[in-house]
Amino acid sequence: MKTKLMTLFAALLLCAGTNAQSVATNGRTTKTLVAYFSWGGNTQHVAERIASLTGGTLFRIEPEKPYPAEYKPCTEVAKAEKEADARPAIKSKVESWEQYDTVFIGCPVWWWTAPMIINTFAESYDFRGKTVVPFCTYAATYRDETLARIRELTPAAEHLKGFGTTGKDTNGVESWLRTINVIR
Repeated sequence: MKTKLMTLFAALLLCAGTNAQSVATNGRTTKTLVAYFSWGGNTQHVAERIASLTGGTLFRIEPEKPYPAEYKPCTEVAKAEKEADARPAIKSKVESWEQYDTVFIGCPVWWWTAPMIINTFAESYDFRGKTVVPFCTYAATYRDETLARIRELTPAAEHLKGFGTTGKDTNGVESWLRTINVIR
C-alpha cells in the first residue's frame, strides 16, 4: 500500500511539474515595462492605459533639458535634433532593467518618425532576450514609419505588432493587446 501511495504521489508530482512547465512556456509570467516619451500628454495617456491592462511598470523617458512648452518652439528643437542626429540626454535610468522581459516603447510622431530621445533610450540598454512592443501617438500620419523606427532601434529584440492612435484615443488598445497575446 505504501509503495502504491508513493507511486501515485510521484505521478502527481510529475503531472504537476509538466503543468508548471506548460504554464512557464505558454502562459509564463513576464515582467513588463512601459517606457514612453510624451510631450503633450497624449502618449502618456496611452502608456497609462497599456500599463493598467498589462500590470506593467511605467517609465517616463524625460529629457534632462525639457523641451519648450509651446508647440512651435518645440517643433523647431525637435527638427534641429533630427537634422543633427542628436541624442538628447535622459534624466533617469530604468532600475533593474534585467528583470523585464517585455518592453513597450512609446512616443509621439515628430518630423515623420520617433523623436531623437527614443534613439537615446534604445541605445542605452541591451535588448537581447527582450520582446519590444512599439506604440505611438500622432496627429496626422507616419504611424508605420515611427513603429518601424522603434523596431530598427532594437534589432536584438523580438518584436510584436505595434499600435498607433491619434491624440489620447485609447480605443483599440485592449483589443490590440489581446491580438498580440499580451493579455487575455
